[in-house]
Amino acid sequence: EYECIVIGGGIGGCAVAFALSKQFNNVLLIERDWKEPDRIVGELLQPGGVKALQELGLEDVLEGIDAIPVHGYVVVRNKTQQQVQLPYPFIDNMPKEGRSFHHGKLIMKLREAAASQKNVICLEATVNQLIIDSAETVTGAIVSSKGIEKKIKAPLTIVTDGCFSKFRKIFTKTTPKLKSHFAGLLIDPQLRLVLNDVVLPIPNHGNVILANPSPILLYQIGTHDTRILVDIPGKLPSQTTSAMKDYMNEFVCPQLPKQVQSSFLTAIETQTLRIMPNSWLPPTRQNVRGAILLGDALNMRHPLTGGGMTVALWDVVWLVRLLQGVNVREDPSLVGKVMKRHFIERRNVAIVVNMLAMMLYSLFSAGD
Repeated sequence: EYECIVIGGGIGGCAVAFALSKQFNNVLLIERDWKEPDRIVGELLQPGGVKALQELGLEDVLEGIDAIPVHGYVVVRNKTQQQVQLPYPFIDNMPKEGRSFHHGKLIMKLREAAASQKNVICLEATVNQLIIDSAETVTGAIVSSKGIEKKIKAPLTIVTDGCFSKFRKIFTKTTPKLKSHFAGLLIDPQLRLVLNDVVLPIPNHGNVILANPSPILLYQIGTHDTRILVDIPGKLPSQTTSAMKDYMNEFVCPQLPKQVQSSFLTAIETQTLRIMPNSWLPPTRQNVRGAILLGDALNMRHPLTGGGMTVALWDVVWLVRLLQGVNVREDPSLVGKVMKRHFIERRNVAIVVNMLAMMLYSLFSAGD
């Protein structure tokens, strides 16, 4: 039996396990696979996310991963190559700065930080189900590890199992929505490539190309690597035929800055395109006793503005603050009060990020 179970060893899970280890005697962090992930999400951390890491005492995880300083965005019109630079603001005479990086490298640093805490126990296991008692209170989880199924009990369970959450349905009836049109909450697939040694229109910025029919995003994730995300609305061209490659070569490539096109064509021929659905999931109040949903499992928005990690980390900051001094063993009912307060406190960050993400995506997809 533990004081707290954290399900998911990603951004939010590692951060909350690390932070709660300062006030809980034992925190169990469960992750299905502890190997370095290779995913096309969570690669650009906005200044607000950097600040959240500092609040949690985790700023060192950005060191030693070849992270690139990000000073803002630049919007490029594909036809005329006109540029509008959108720098991050100065606050207290200091420039705000984000970071971009390979997702897997950041995850491994966060996992190392969590595992370094004496009150954190890391377990590689698959969580099969949450244990819910007759009073409809979550009291732990049933997991499988190395072929053995076991019950693990805790007065507090934190679910941070990401955008494809297995347990979201226990907390809310709202499901992620994937849109295929350019209205309102438009959510579209993205394609991933890595370009080597590319000179961007403006380095150390997120470069947004106002392409037809929707934006293309380029940003460095390492000294020699640049990520390109091509947003494709509607039905995807087939990857089993030449349709997808033809679309990239003949339709997308001519809309890219000249200095990027050669590397883009090379990447198309040498790499496998990977598809990531973008979903909109508005947050809902949680009424499940004994458990809290965090991060993408709770709330998602279009990733054009790179706000997902910032929202997840501030979710953790607010939760840790609200749990300060709370004895979850002696009075489990306090978890419900914390959960209600958390929903209110997180709105200050989440509402702004969510609205900007969806509105800017709609604006940049509006055509001429």
